Amino acid sequence: MDPLALALIELGAVVFCLGLLARLAGRIGMSPIPLYLLGGLAFGTGGIVELDGMHEFAHLSAEIGVILLLLMLGLEYTAAELITGLKGSWQAGVLDLVLNFLPGAALALFLGWGPVAAIVMGGITYISSSGIAAKVITDLGRLGNPETRVVISVLVFEDLAMAVYLPVLTTILAGVSFLGGLTTVGIALVVVSLVLIVALRHGHHVSKAVHSENPEVFLLHVLGAALLVAGAASAMQVSAAVGAFLLGIAISGAAAHNAKRILMPLRDLFAAIFFVAFGLNTDPRSIPPVLALALVLALVTTASKMATGIWAAKRAGIALPGRFRAGAALIARGEFSIVIAGLAVASGSVAQELAGMATAYVLIMAVVGPLAARYVEPLVRVMLPQESLITKA
Repeated sequence: MDPLALALIELGAVVFCLGLLARLAGRIGMSPIPLYLLGGLAFGTGGIVELDGMHEFAHLSAEIGVILLLLMLGLEYTAAELITGLKGSWQAGVLDLVLNFLPGAALALFLGWGPVAAIVMGGITYISSSGIAAKVITDLGRLGNPETRVVISVLVFEDLAMAVYLPVLTTILAGVSFLGGLTTVGIALVVVSLVLIVALRHGHHVSKAVHSENPEVFLLHVLGAALLVAGAASAMQVSAAVGAFLLGIAISGAAAHNAKRILMPLRDLFAAIFFVAFGLNTDPRSIPPVLALALVLALVTTASKMATGIWAAKRAGIALPGRFRAGAALIARGEFSIVIAGLAVASGSVAQELAGMATAYVLIMAVVGPLAARYVEPLVRVMLPQESLITKA
């Protein structure tokens, strides 16, 4: 068959099936991310049927998916909100980093994968899924709950940590020297600081530059700017994803609101392809050997995220039910864990088993997180004395 025809047929079938998987996920009340990963595993290397025609398109689409994921994340915050959130959450953020980075790093070292894989696995287990957390909080009607502010502040700290972590990781995976790595970290910190200053003082100019009343013009401006900034950031070894995130922060007001509305369907499409592409490049036969360890890691990091949320909510004066709700909302891992694993596997700097471990771990956590958030409060009310459940807010 003609290669172009084959690629179009395979792409059309994949996108159509993604729609079916998203519909199924919506009906059973879960994130579609695990289903997208399973779909990629089924039709990739070592899967039921291997799709050879769409690999090139999937690779570029996956890159665009990462850029749009981080751009949309940046649009959720203004620079002032980030700085305020950082001031109020740095202690919980540091605790979160220590408790949740160490288990992944320790497992990689235990398995003999080396220090680079340890840094990768630490990032995979550290970062919560902002997308899943936001969806769960919204679906359960907890946007107005006092603990939600605590959850958001921890997620903000994690997102800022990623703005430093991703450039560092990119440098390490590229095998740059220690001095070169320090230079890249310095550039990343300078760029982040400059963008926050520009966003605080001149964010309205950035918003005005991309904004248009014409939806078509606005979409082209925002998407083009995101790709340009991501490419420039990548050229400076600051990470394309971080560049997109910082652009999102710089866009504020009506422009940010309209950008989220217009870009959301596009983000969902390319993000779905990103998860499928990761699954396509992961051999499902690599998962069974690491599944038991992935389950242990999931158990440990579920407990560590719960501890983070409970401690942060307690400091905010929130009573026991709210503390447990905060911890459960942070459990899910998803898009950013796969972004980190995808960067590492594509670089060829880590053991191939890491892809299987990351896939199994995210599959577990993306399912456990929403379930824990939904059922943690009834369990707390059954297990704890009634007098300890009186809320303060």
